[in-house]
Order: sequence, then structure tokens, then C-alpha cells
Amino acid sequence: MIFSKLHIPHLIGMILAGVLIGKHGFNLLERDASFELFGKVGIYFIMFLAGLEMDLQNLKQNRTKGIIFGIITTIIPFGFGFVSGYNLLNYSIPASLLLACIFASHTLVAYPIVGRYGLSKAPAVVISIAATMLALLFALLFLAGISGTFKGSNDVWFWGKFAIKFFVYILGMFVLLPKILRIFFRKYSEPIIQFTFTLAVVLFSAATAELCGLEGILGAFLAGLVLNRFVPNTSPLMNRIEFIGNALFIPYFLIGVGMLVNVAPMFQETEAVMVVIVMVVAGTLSKYLAALLSRKLFHMTHNEGVMMFGLTEAHAAGALAMVMVGVNLEVSPGVSLMDSAVLDGVVMMILISCIISSIATDQAAKKLKVENEGVNKTERRDSTALDDEKILIPVSNTNNIGTLMTTAFMMRNQQLNRGLICLNIINDADLSDKTQAHSRECLGLATQYATAADVPVQTQARLAVNFVTATIHALRENDASELIIGLHEKSREDDSFLGQFAQGLIDGMSRQLIIVNMNIPANTIQKIVIAVPEKAEYEKGFYRWINRIARMSADLGCQAVFYASETTNHLILRYMRERHKNVRTDYEILESWTDFPALRHELTHDQLFVVVTARRGSISYQKAFEKLPQQLQTDFADYSLMLVYPDQQEENNEIYDFIDPHHHDTPTSSTRIGKWLSKWIGEMG
Repeated sequence: MIFSKLHIPHLIGMILAGVLIGKHGFNLLERDASFELFGKVGIYFIMFLAGLEMDLQNLKQNRTKGIIFGIITTIIPFGFGFVSGYNLLNYSIPASLLLACIFASHTLVAYPIVGRYGLSKAPAVVISIAATMLALLFALLFLAGISGTFKGSNDVWFWGKFAIKFFVYILGMFVLLPKILRIFFRKYSEPIIQFTFTLAVVLFSAATAELCGLEGILGAFLAGLVLNRFVPNTSPLMNRIEFIGNALFIPYFLIGVGMLVNVAPMFQETEAVMVVIVMVVAGTLSKYLAALLSRKLFHMTHNEGVMMFGLTEAHAAGALAMVMVGVNLEVSPGVSLMDSAVLDGVVMMILISCIISSIATDQAAKKLKVENEGVNKTERRDSTALDDEKILIPVSNTNNIGTLMTTAFMMRNQQLNRGLICLNIINDADLSDKTQAHSRECLGLATQYATAADVPVQTQARLAVNFVTATIHALRENDASELIIGLHEKSREDDSFLGQFAQGLIDGMSRQLIIVNMNIPANTIQKIVIAVPEKAEYEKGFYRWINRIARMSADLGCQAVFYASETTNHLILRYMRERHKNVRTDYEILESWTDFPALRHELTHDQLFVVVTARRGSISYQKAFEKLPQQLQTDFADYSLMLVYPDQQEENNEIYDFIDPHHHDTPTSSTRIGKWLSKWIGEMG
């Protein structure tokens, strides 16, 4: 809190707090096993969050830059480290090579600052994270070679075993682990079990990485990449992971690093001062030159270059592990490869590099945030104009409340951060204690889901005889933009596919209605398939439902495939490229709605099937829609479904910005008049 008031990154405050309370400061706390254990988990959490929050689509787009930057930020510091050790500090060649490994690697200590500014998906951040993993891997390979030389095991057999273990480990992480995760998340939805299992996966991945001769932080990062698809950014599980990491484990790590720092030798030993100066200057300069060269090479902005430098400057866990290897290796009986002066110098370098890294990252993050806000004016206008967002969710069935809330979390605009409205209607003719208790249970459960995901929520209970009328009145009174409901459970009284409640809402309201029926947990969906009717682009809510699907696809990290006419696909493509360019999309031609049943052959049970339909009398309504409920019940009942009835309240003027004015399907005044007449006649009918 003090450092925040001083406008200094809070990470520095925690490290300096460790200096003050440690045995080299006021000796208030001993760096016992608890600090070592939780501190180790803390650095794992930093790397895990880096992988978990990474935009995988962005990573694919920037993978070449990440590899190039990784090579540059390894080679330049490695050269600086070797020259500094051999020529300036007069170390032996093995000791100089080990110092070069320390310089080449770095740790994402400043990553929590990036997360706080919401820049985890920025290209400079993604490139830096990819480069971090590559630099760490190169440094570990050099370290294994140096260590093997002194242990007499640096031969073909040693490297063969290492390669086999590495291959098996990568195979297990990216082939076996995703299958285990998919089975687990489908069977277990209890929050505590999910969090415990996730933590176990992270620690197990780190432990097995160390068994293979790698660093645990590499394993934790890979665990984050694998879990990326299963932990949506808006989910309660993500909120719990970030809270526990930032409130407990990461502070333990930072304070524990500070407790290692001993400033006394700086005032007592000339050699220690020389070691620290050489390490800090050479280490900082080499990482800065690497970031500068890469920025020029990639034609990135100055602030992006500073961000790359800030994230790759800090030395922490990896450097400490490597110097301990040097201290424990004996060149001769009783003589270590590196002495205590080097250990003290590395610890001081860790402190200073973490401070420089935190300040550089914080300053770059502030400026990049301002730049992004300037660039994203179009998106912000979209958020306030097209997204007059206020989502209403009727909750009456405890079995699907989680599904409805999760869907709303993924579809809502996080920039607006408007709360959800959860509605429960009680039959005025049945005011028994049981009915009222059920109402409180439903609203309480919805509140729990929203609170766990850190999403504002407003709950309302109403008395009514007609549930449809009461819901529509609530929609109008709250000025809600859309409604999300679940597919009803069939009963003797109502065995239709949609149910009387949903059908009544379809007929009685013109705002967007989304009907959801998930057969699998949302975070295990691998693809979203969307069927779009002809002329859907002429409906007022065309871009609203595309926005919702795009946000959902981005949050799940899965591909969205649109089946529509060539004209409609062209408009969707242009819109997605302008507003949601990071979402993976594909476009297939759906010649006619008579081909709709054939889509079942394109689906698997790991996919979500979204059907965009229309109300009677609207311009995109087709006679074939009368058979849609029966088709869904017959051909698609075993799949996860979502029905979208677009907003049809008033004319959508923004559409004409995306339609080619020379295209023969561009609506004319007579077309608009025809639409209004068609809608009026439909309503009268």
C-alpha cells in the first residue's frame, strides 16, 4: 500500500519487505521451510498464470517473433556473461559458461503487473513469454552439459536419455494430459475439487519436469498452456486461481527472494562490489540490447520494446538454481566451481534486476494501456452503441443455473462491466414455504456463481400468474437488451421441444432471446458451429448475436465455424476481422435451409451447435422454421444446442457500413418498406 502511494510497483515493495524482515535485515522472520515451499509454488504460479492467460491464437500469429526474440535474448546475454566472467572477473571457462547461463535465462517476475493492466494478450507480452520459455530451455541445456561434464556423464548416452525423457514428457503434457482434463471437467463441477485438481496438475507438471532434468517453472508454464482451453478467463475457477496466486503464493515468493539478500558484503568486500557491478551492468545491458534489436527487427513501438525489456530483465528462480549448481559442483576436493561471493553477487543481481524489471514493465504497461485505448475507439463505440448491454436471466431450475450464468459470463462485455439481472418468478397462486424457499435457493445459487466469477449481479423475485407476461414486464422495466433461458424439461403437460414458456417469449417479445441446452460443460467445448439463415444480415440484431458468439469463442479459445450464404458470410467475415480479429473462424456455404439437417454429419459431441433463427414476420423468417423444433428434437437432441432469436426491435442502420454498396443484395428503400410491411402483417396475423 505504501509503495502504491509512492507510485512504485508493489512487487518492489514485497521484495524490499523481505530484505527488512529477513536475517540480513531486522531478523524478524527466518526463511524456513514454509518460505521455501510456498515461494517455490509462487514462482510456479507466476509461470502458470502466464501460460493460462496467454492468447493462444496470438501466440500462433507471433510464434516466429517469439522464437527469434528467444534466440536473441539468449545469445547476446550469454556472450556478455561469458566475456564478463572470463575477462573481467577472471573466472575459469566452466565458471564463465555457468555465469553465461545465468545471464541468458530470466524469470517473468513482473508478469503480475501485466495482468493488473489487462495486457496479458498484448503482442509484446506474448512474444516475451514465448522468448522466456525458449531462453530458459537453452540455458538449462547448457547447464545440463556443464553439470554432466563435472559428473562424468556428459556423453552420448546422457544426452540420449535426456532427449527420450524430454520427448516422453512433452508427449504426456500435450497428448495425454488434455484427455485427462477433458474427462475430469466433464464429470466434476464442484469448485473446490476443480481448484484442487488444477493445483495438483500444476505441481505434478513441475515435479515431472524436474525429474526429466528441466526446471519446474518450465513445467508449470506448459501446464498453463494445456489448461488454457479448459479455464475460461471469465470463469469462477480463473478468479479463484488468480486470487490465491496473487494473494498468497506470489507474495511468498517475492518476500522470500528479498530475505536472501545480504547487503553487508557490499560495504565490506571489494570483490563482492565488483561482482555485483559487473553482473548488474552486463546483465541489464545485454537484455536491453536484445530487446532493442528485436524491437527494430519487428518494427514495434518504443513502449512495446520497453515492455519486452521489462519482462525479460528479471533474474530470479532460474538464476538462483543455476548458481546453487555452481556452488555444489566441485572442481577439486573442497573447492567449488563458484564461491560465496558469486552467490551474494547473484542474489544482489536478482534484487536489482527485479526492481528494474518492475519499474520498466509498469511504465510500459501504463503507456501501452493508453495506446490501446486510443486504438480501440471503434470497439469502445461498439460497446456503448451496439452493446446497450443488460442481460436478464430467468432462473427457476437449479440444474441449469450454472450453465446459464456461465453462458452470460462469456457473452457479457467485460469493458462495460455491467451487472447481470437474475429473475425468479413465483406463482401467485402458490405461496407455500416450499415455493418461496426454492425461489431463494435459485437466486442464492445464481449469486454464488456471479460472486465466484467477480461479476456484479442483481436478483429479483416476482409474484405472477402468467410467467411469460411477468418476464416480458421485467425485461422492459429493467431495459434489458436480451434474455438467456434454458431449454425446458419435458413433462406430461408440455412435451414440446421449446416448451410453452419459451414459445410465449418468442411470440411476445422482440428483443434478443437465447435458449441454451448444454450437454457438456462449456469449458470442454472444442468448436462452435453456427447455422445462419439467408437475409439474417437485414435483422436489427445481426451484429449483436455475432458479438456474443465471438466473445464466447474467444473466452473458450475455440474455433467458430459459420454456415451461411455467401453474402452473409462475407459480412460476418468483414465484421469479425474488424472487431474480433483474434477469434479463429471458418466459413462454409449453406446454400439453402433445406440443407440444414445435413449439418448433423459435421457435428461431434465436443461441439456447440448454434442455430440462428427468426420470428414469424421478420425479413429472414422462412417457412422451413416451422419444422425447426421437430428437426432439433429428432436430429440434434444429443448435441449441445443454442437457439438465437435476434433482436428485431427496430431498423439496424449500422449494417449498411458493412454491406458493399455495389452488391446486388444491398437493401433499397422499397426493400425496407417491404420489411416493415411484412413485419406489421406478421404481427397482425
